[in-house]
Amino acid sequence: MAATPVQARRIVLAARPQGEPKETDFRSETFTLGEPEPGQVLLESLYLSLDPYMRGRMSDAKSYAPSVALGQTIVGEVVARVLASAAPGYAVGDLVLAHAGWTTHALMDAKGLVKIDPATAPLETRLGVLGMPGFTAYAGLREIGRPRAGETVVVAAASGPVGSLVGQLAKRDGARAVGIAGGADKCAYVKKELGFDAVIDHRRDDMAQALAAACPDGIDVYFENVGGAVWEAVFPLLNAFARVPVCGLIADYNGTSAPSGDLTVPGLMRGVLTKRLTLRGFINYDLEFYREDFLREVGAGLRDGTIRHTEDISVGLDSAPQAFMGMLKGRNFGKVLVRLAQ
Repeated sequence: MAATPVQARRIVLAARPQGEPKETDFRSETFTLGEPEPGQVLLESLYLSLDPYMRGRMSDAKSYAPSVALGQTIVGEVVARVLASAAPGYAVGDLVLAHAGWTTHALMDAKGLVKIDPATAPLETRLGVLGMPGFTAYAGLREIGRPRAGETVVVAAASGPVGSLVGQLAKRDGARAVGIAGGADKCAYVKKELGFDAVIDHRRDDMAQALAAACPDGIDVYFENVGGAVWEAVFPLLNAFARVPVCGLIADYNGTSAPSGDLTVPGLMRGVLTKRLTLRGFINYDLEFYREDFLREVGAGLRDGTIRHTEDISVGLDSAPQAFMGMLKGRNFGKVLVRLAQ
């Protein structure tokens, strides 16, 4: 058993962000944890995942999941080590996935934990390419996108944990992969390291024209995780019977008013009708039945080096707010993680 009580730290939601989050929306607190009750384990967080969906949870608008209450630990998934256990099947030193949030330590009910074996994949991949973002890419592409050989698949945020895997999986299916990313370094990574057929810098003034040139036969699958100007550029290029899995709209997450643009609701619906489009939103846990296939296929690709990934890791809990705010502005390069302990 670990020596207890344990002095822990967490970051709570101090205020609901209005537009872009700022430092004063977050507050660091120290608290004490005792021994686990029956069925519980005491955890030390090793890595914290930062993801765009957290911005939505900081709002009090109605959504698919409850909002974080003011003063509550901000939600998030961690890789953690068991320090003390009062739960059958869990021993000190076991490594687990847990929805502990932005905290260095937590007391958790063991029923919600997933054991992981560090020998099968690097720990940080369990929160990225082999975790929720990777599963989002895999399940959305398999269930809704369903690319076929010779088709064109487009994805934005192509250097990130979702977009990077979408393109790599599309290539494995024999499709053309066209990525959209921000900046020369990210674009070079997507083209040279990930093997996309083409990549467009969304910071270009002529981004829409460049995308059209990269997709001379139109777009058959657009994996939507950004929205905004990218969606406006993609929509006219969608082919008849194109499929659009929608998992995120990061361009609009910090908005304080309704998004503006040339694509009106009547224009959108006319295109959906005349092109016979499949436009479907999904949350990754809707498609849990793909989990085993995902772990087998992507896990094998990681082991043999045919699936590539990168992480953007900051150190220490205090770095989480800045890393999170930077991610929402596209400043990260790869999956955003915070290392909390060795």
